[in-house]
Amino acid sequence: MKRSILLWIIAIVLTVLTAAYQRMTGPTYPLSGETTLNGKTIKYALDRSHGGEDDHQIKIKTDDKNISGILEWKRYKTNDVWHPVEMKNENGFLTGLLPHQPPAGKLMYRITLEKNSEKIFLNNNHPVVIRFKGDVPIFIIIPHVIFIFLAMLFSTRTGLEFFNKEPNYRKLAYWTFGLLLLGGMIFGPIVQKYAFGEYWTGFPFGMDLTDNKTLIAFIGWIIALVAIIKSANPKMWIILAAILMFIIFLIPHSVLGSELDYNELDRQKNQIENRAE
Repeated sequence: MKRSILLWIIAIVLTVLTAAYQRMTGPTYPLSGETTLNGKTIKYALDRSHGGEDDHQIKIKTDDKNISGILEWKRYKTNDVWHPVEMKNENGFLTGLLPHQPPAGKLMYRITLEKNSEKIFLNNNHPVVIRFKGDVPIFIIIPHVIFIFLAMLFSTRTGLEFFNKEPNYRKLAYWTFGLLLLGGMIFGPIVQKYAFGEYWTGFPFGMDLTDNKTLIAFIGWIIALVAIIKSANPKMWIILAAILMFIIFLIPHSVLGSELDYNELDRQKNQIENRAE
């Protein structure tokens, strides 16, 4: 097997593993588990992200009409009281609705199941946080994901070029930069606009970690490209850019993402109401 092909295989494996790790460790990945009620094992997956303009439906598979459930929710980082919702037993599922929230709004929720006076609390009664966002069109999200994935792939492959007998970084680096530009700096802000109403919430306008880590990776590859053009030996800068991007993409997806401040929203609402009076 040619060394170049082997390096591509290694790059693909590393990229797939990194993407899976990033996705599954992020705060929007469903929280799964299982518990036992009256000797019956109940498995559950509690959603932590909702896209669209409708309410979010919680579904717990029980296959037992004698099991009842209470869904409680409150707005995230507020002093609101818990709002109880009696769950419906439908076709083997207990279902309940969480009310739709503005983009970047978050709710905390918890679920209690009961049968024959025995109660259990899903997730050990630790509240689950779900973030709401706008609906992103499929023709926007698909190219965004593809370009970002390919950018990570080409970045990793560019770094692995170090192990070739006669490294040729230039073409791989250009592909990496172009794909990162398309996926992260063009389609990324468009996705952000559809989901949360703003094109950019990273530096210098905010602390959104997804935007900031994309910006850092982009700057890293700008430096690497400048080194390719200006320096006789740009290898160090290229490898550093590839390592930097690999580390950045290990950060779980949506950590420190856009978040609605309900307390500020309430203050603004009260000010408007006071002026109206």
